[in-house]
Amino acid sequence: MMGEQHHEDRYQREYRDAYDDREPHDGHGMPPSDPVEIPQRIIDALAGVLSCSREVIELTVTVLCAGGHLLLEDVPGVGKTTLARALGQCVGGTVHRIQFTPDMMPSDLTGVNVYDQRAQRFEFHPGPLFADIVIADEVNRANPKTQSAMLEAMAERQISVDGVTRRLPEPYLVLATQNPIELEGTYPLPEAQLDRFMARTSIGYPTHDAEHAMLLGTHAGEPLTDLRPVCSTLELADVLSRVRSVHVSEPVADYIVSIVRATREHPDVRFGASPRAGLNLLAMARARAYIDGRDFVTPNDVKTLAVVVLAHRLVPRSMTGSVASSDQCARIVTSVLDSVPAPDAGRSAGRQSARSPRSARPAHSARSARSR
Repeated sequence: MMGEQHHEDRYQREYRDAYDDREPHDGHGMPPSDPVEIPQRIIDALAGVLSCSREVIELTVTVLCAGGHLLLEDVPGVGKTTLARALGQCVGGTVHRIQFTPDMMPSDLTGVNVYDQRAQRFEFHPGPLFADIVIADEVNRANPKTQSAMLEAMAERQISVDGVTRRLPEPYLVLATQNPIELEGTYPLPEAQLDRFMARTSIGYPTHDAEHAMLLGTHAGEPLTDLRPVCSTLELADVLSRVRSVHVSEPVADYIVSIVRATREHPDVRFGASPRAGLNLLAMARARAYIDGRDFVTPNDVKTLAVVVLAHRLVPRSMTGSVASSDQCARIVTSVLDSVPAPDAGRSAGRQSARSPRSARPAHSARSARSR
């Protein structure tokens, strides 16, 4: 027991050195970043090197700032993994990629204790879930037992192995992908696990101009060569703390509750959105308001994000195949939004923004937001 306790103390010390005691700028020589400007700077940096739309980049950063996880459903080769790697580089964090297969075991994700004969004690070898950003590639190809191993990591930000619980870094983002066109030999994610993802979206194919620029780019094979860190993970953790303090008025909170409850009462829905869905919608709305340069949430924040936050949680009465159609669930959420009246914008603000003028969102980003 003493040897085991000594080992755990040693592991916890090494883990703390890796994640808790990092220098404020992670040794990259970056100047201090204004926490108000960090999300927009990340978006601008990603948009400069990636070929996907700015809306997808903004959604990914919104999920990150809200402290959630993102599910990407798209065909291979559109840049899902590159998006996650670029995000990791921007925040100076570690990125681990997991290619899920049917024969994968839970210990392949969480890590194992290996006996060191020379030291005569067990040494813990962390699995790929121990990172700032985890890319779970084709997560629906893993068996349910392995899929469930991700639940504690995603929800509790911790992993338990052999009775010892180890916490994960903050912030912590799981970016999982699914291929919607190849379902043979896959295990559809159960509703309980889908509910752990704060949002679901697809990247889609790039535009003609974006694909043309990608082919002729200086680093066509490796677009992230010139990408530099925008902030450290410690600075990003401060942003997450600030996002949680964004003001939400009673009318906006009531609007969120009304939308969530309406999904449960919709005639085409067997099981509607859970209470966790309402919490996630609120967290996403706060993050969007923060990125937009406001310290209060508006009904438009909620309405803009409702489809990507709620659609994947619904179980419709009529389903084609073993999984619900993304378009079908999106139409249901859209009809719910049409039926639930939004509160007056003046009442929903609750108070005026206390942000300084320089924290306002750049003009090109504001236009992008209005276009959504």
